[in-house]
Amino acid sequence: MAQDVTVSGTVTASDDGGTIPGVSILVTGTSRGTTTDLDGRYTIEVPQDAELAFSFVGYATEIVQVAGRSVIDVNMQLDISELSEVVVIGYGTQKKSLVTGANLQVDGEELQNQSRTNPLEALQGKTSGVQITSTSGQPGSGLNVVIRGLGSTGGSNPLYVVDGVLTSDISYLNSADIESISVLKDAASAAIYGSQASNGVVLVTTKSGRKNTSKVTFDSYYGVQSVPSRIDMLNSREYAVIMNEAAVNNGRQRLFSNSEIENLSTDTDWMGYMFEDNVATQNYSLGFSGGGDNSTYSSSFSYTQQGGIVGGEDLSNYERYNARINSTNDMYNGFLTFGENLSFAYIKSNGVRVGDQFNNSLRPAFGASPLLPFADENGDYYNTTGDSEPWLNGYSNPYAEMQLNNQNENNTQKLLGNVYAELNLLHNLKFRTSLGLDYYASEGHSYEPIYELSIYSFRQYDRVYQSQSKGYTMLWDNLLTYDFSIKADHQFQAMAGTSAYNYQGTNISGNNVNLIFNSLKYAWLSNATNSNGAQMNINGGPEYTNKRMSYFGRLNYNYKEKYLINTTFRADGSSNFSKSNRWGYFPSISGGWVISDEDFLPKSPLLNFLKLRASWGQVGNQNAGAFQYLAPITFANTNYNFGDEEGVLTPGAYPSRLANSDLKWEVSEQTNIGIDARLLSNTLSVNLDVYQKINKDWIILAPVLATAGADAPFINGGDVTNKGIELALNYNNNIGDLEYSVGINGAYNQNKVGNVPTADGIIHGEINQLYDNSPEFYRAESGFPLGYFWGLETDGIFQNQAEINAYSSDGELIQPTASPGDVKFVDQNGDGVINSSDKVNIGNPNPDFTFGLNLNLNYKGFDLLLTANGVAGNQIVQSYRNQASQFANHTSEVLGRWTGEGTSNTIPRVTLDNRNYTNFSDLYVENGDFLRINNLTIGYDLTKAAKNLQIEKLRVYASGLNLYTFTNYSGMDPEIGYGISSNNYSFSSGVDLGYYPRPRTFLVGLNVIF
Repeated sequence: MAQDVTVSGTVTASDDGGTIPGVSILVTGTSRGTTTDLDGRYTIEVPQDAELAFSFVGYATEIVQVAGRSVIDVNMQLDISELSEVVVIGYGTQKKSLVTGANLQVDGEELQNQSRTNPLEALQGKTSGVQITSTSGQPGSGLNVVIRGLGSTGGSNPLYVVDGVLTSDISYLNSADIESISVLKDAASAAIYGSQASNGVVLVTTKSGRKNTSKVTFDSYYGVQSVPSRIDMLNSREYAVIMNEAAVNNGRQRLFSNSEIENLSTDTDWMGYMFEDNVATQNYSLGFSGGGDNSTYSSSFSYTQQGGIVGGEDLSNYERYNARINSTNDMYNGFLTFGENLSFAYIKSNGVRVGDQFNNSLRPAFGASPLLPFADENGDYYNTTGDSEPWLNGYSNPYAEMQLNNQNENNTQKLLGNVYAELNLLHNLKFRTSLGLDYYASEGHSYEPIYELSIYSFRQYDRVYQSQSKGYTMLWDNLLTYDFSIKADHQFQAMAGTSAYNYQGTNISGNNVNLIFNSLKYAWLSNATNSNGAQMNINGGPEYTNKRMSYFGRLNYNYKEKYLINTTFRADGSSNFSKSNRWGYFPSISGGWVISDEDFLPKSPLLNFLKLRASWGQVGNQNAGAFQYLAPITFANTNYNFGDEEGVLTPGAYPSRLANSDLKWEVSEQTNIGIDARLLSNTLSVNLDVYQKINKDWIILAPVLATAGADAPFINGGDVTNKGIELALNYNNNIGDLEYSVGINGAYNQNKVGNVPTADGIIHGEINQLYDNSPEFYRAESGFPLGYFWGLETDGIFQNQAEINAYSSDGELIQPTASPGDVKFVDQNGDGVINSSDKVNIGNPNPDFTFGLNLNLNYKGFDLLLTANGVAGNQIVQSYRNQASQFANHTSEVLGRWTGEGTSNTIPRVTLDNRNYTNFSDLYVENGDFLRINNLTIGYDLTKAAKNLQIEKLRVYASGLNLYTFTNYSGMDPEIGYGISSNNYSFSSGVDLGYYPRPRTFLVGLNVIF
């Protein structure tokens, strides 16, 4: 056996010559090892023929033979792959060290480790300045993505580009198919996409093969879901007490005697019926990749399923089948490369209603009385039609409503991808042409049975709905790129391109009554027997065609990779605008200075890399509908009488909307200053950005008089400014065999509307949204945050009559009808009257702060992942109860109401007329701050324990998703992406009408690589 020798030495860095503390030194093939001290020195006893491995984050691993030596000094080389990391940018790639815009890139493996159905969910907490919120917790529901603050009244979602093809959504993708996701946050980075980039750009690159390799992967997980937190509603006894009190406070007799309260036999827990526990979610993905000398391939097949916690899988379910194939082929010694990137998804789904107060299946459960029986003596859903009690009459079983009114099946097929060819014409001169396609076809049908649950909830005819739609986007891109240098130090990258875009589609739908078979399985129009035209409806036609032609270019220059300049320009022409305003022009310029390469900055292990960035650019938003600049002609209800003969009608037509040929693009202009740094021997990376984003020339409805004779035209006007700062810190290091990384990111954003060109400087929100006949409660107004909550401010509760009498102006009571226990509203203008003139900003749905945390640990095959995200500084409007209903149930919060002097100064007394809640006030508004533990995963790679396994990776893991949320919000979920939208505007958010909560999930999984 070889004798041990004592080996010592010093480890230094090649870039600056400084010593490196914490370097891991292991005898290969064993667990024997040590680390360098603070001065970079080490000592270790090893066999004289041993082999030592020196490793440290940011540096290439050095393998050294001992060969009997006692002193071994090692000079570690920087990991060139890290310094030269290539990131995806618009229409190309670029070395990360040369990027001058505010970009960030997330590796696909990080997304896959999150075990999410939607890849966007996996981005939460990983991207500073990017707020991702669920519009609903229902499987398959969309996500709101806001990059650097809300900037338009027409919506916030960014442009998505998958393998170079423009699309509106990436929820159809399986995370196992994604190589990386890049987010272009500033205008200089996004301007190459011009008219579609005002809300930012998300670039998705799917996986590709590698030459002269072969690999098979299998990934799966299975889990169960449940609701994390349920709302506590009043039970029957509490309900009877509250209703008695409300009646007395309205001057009426008690509704229940003490004896009746004690002997109540019905106590229905409606929330218990609405939610399901242990609902399954699962995913299976099989992938093949590799290549030869001249070709590569990557293909996969996957299946994903997620059931819903409201109503269970029968009512709320999402299934997705994915297939993907990417390949490249080199011909003629690399002169020609051709290939394709194709992804197909088949999605089956059914769901409950998750919309406004009239289309929300969960909402009625908040108002249903616990005294309403679930079923009658025959086991059928209880029918209140014959009941005279006011807490039953007119009310219906919310679970039955959900079951009877949500029988539907839908499916969508989506094919997205491109085929391309690339010619290497000369050295570093390339021409690439690609034809992209985004094709979809959707169909669905639903069944509404005959039923009767109350005098207001019934259906006399069973009805079938059936619909189909399909369409496609065709994209033809041509790019010419040339990379060249002058005297080696001056390096240029030039690109010029064109893009032709064409969208078209069709749709058809119909409904009819009187089906032969009364079930969803047979709910097709062909099974409806009715021939009465009044009971049927058929619609169909083409979608509005949208065509664009674009010309763009980019020129990048750097001197010794120290001084950097990037410029882009794009011209877009769109069919959505008149000829006089059809073209929009979008320039950008950005620069960088790698200060750490300057001679005046001494090399030091403290500061390894420092780059200063600055950028300016303009991007557009062409969210105008087709032909909005024209005056459409309508033929509906346009019969006229001519002559002296009565009853003879002549059909006619008229312009239904005023024209505006001056309508043009919305524009977003952004300035950004940033710093990228690596410190502490490349273990700590810092990214800091300060920005100002101005979105202007909104496309809004013009103010017109009612005498105009037609609807208002669309005009340009209004702007909003978002100012903010973003910071991302990432620390990577190791302690012996323990490798760890910690990432913290946060962003501050301030949102403020500028000039709105209406008479009152306001774009008004919708009414009748929070409860029946509710007033406007959100708006866009000059000088305020976009979509702020507009209502009355309260100043506590009147404790006695003396306080009511003291609240006066010029000797007149300000609230003359108030009684002790009622809310005290603030008279903002001092006119002695509480009315709409006293309404002010009482809440902002846009958070001041967004933040995320990411922790990764790896130790001898074990791994641990923890991710968290949150927001602060935003408010939520919560309206669970229909205030037009006297006998609707309450949440248990009402138990803390005012019942006498000094009992409460926040929750008013209860009344049957709900007088304290019929005005929108800050009683509806709560803080929406939260910090959520998104993912906790523990895994182990079994190949580390079984060396003889002919498998590259065999990892098993267990995860908890949405584990816990730290918040003071009283609702079920503080992450409220839902807002009120209309045909013309979509800028509302943070509205909880009975929000379908995100589930908590526990799952186990497997990752295998052959």
